[in-house]
Amino acid sequence: MIEEIKHEDKLLAMIIHHEYNKPGISFFTPGDLSQQVAYMQHPDGHIIEPHVHNKVVREVHYTQEVLLLRKGKLRVDFYDDERNYLESRILGAGDLILLATGGHGFKVLEEVEMFEIKQGPYAGDGDKTRFMGIADNEIVLPEEEK
Repeated sequence: MIEEIKHEDKLLAMIIHHEYNKPGISFFTPGDLSQQVAYMQHPDGHIIEPHVHNKVVREVHYTQEVLLLRKGKLRVDFYDDERNYLESRILGAGDLILLATGGHGFKVLEEVEMFEIKQGPYAGDGDKTRFMGIADNEIVLPEEEK
């Protein structure tokens, strides 16, 4: 299952749940997004031809993160660019999320192990602005995640 979280037609995040399964190559992100996510499923013996990547100059204005949960349960809280809370989702082991725009915060619901992938080079504290998040009693989840 693939879920897009949008606000005013702007992609905040894309969640690819661990159940996703489709033969071949599936690109989930539009070609103009500075972080690309794809899923690949190939049969035994399939060959991906050897290749090198060409030097291509790219301009990145905002960091986009991809998180892959290996273990545990994580609540993701979404905010707009003005830091207003919008809604939340819960991720489990095997789920992947691309955080494209807006703000986000997290609460660990069960001990988490995860990978984070984002563009570099790392900009340190200049990469983000922290702000006060939503209280637990104000969280908005879809009915199936409550």
